[in-house]
Amino acid sequence: MIGDRIEIVDPDPAWPDAYAAERRRIEAALDGTKWLAIEHYGSTAVPGLPAKPIIDILMAVPSLDAAREAFPGRLAQLDYVFWSDNPKLDRLYFVKGMPPYGAKRTHHLHVCERPSAMWSQLGFRDYLRDHPDEAARYALLKRELAARHADDRDAYTDGKGDFIGAVMERITGSR
Repeated sequence: MIGDRIEIVDPDPAWPDAYAAERRRIEAALDGTKWLAIEHYGSTAVPGLPAKPIIDILMAVPSLDAAREAFPGRLAQLDYVFWSDNPKLDRLYFVKGMPPYGAKRTHHLHVCERPSAMWSQLGFRDYLRDHPDEAARYALLKRELAARHADDRDAYTDGKGDFIGAVMERITGSR
């Protein structure tokens, strides 16, 4: 996708504040709807970790069906685009800043029920926060993959799979 290259940047100490500000906007937009928790996750949630400069937000809801009804219109007011054709049926996915519409990606909002595989990814974030040596290994992998697959998000994401799977296996005892 033109204008949607994968770019890994040095850690930015402003990322937690950017998350907190966006969280407040999301909470206000979704006032009166049912949700359970909101978390900053992904590489921008790990201090000192290089990342794509996109804030990943994970939200747990009691019902994906109810969220699918209520969230798209409300989040559109914040310029989030809902990916209604997401093949992963265990989550809803919203992107703020879509390159085809002339904007640079700034935020991803993933909505899931819990417990779920998606929600369990917080364990990966926490593991990297607690193990700086593993975070450094992950940083090298991310930079290598971004250099090799700058124009292929799927290949970049797939390339991280074995590393993430090995960490999740250490955390949960299964892959």
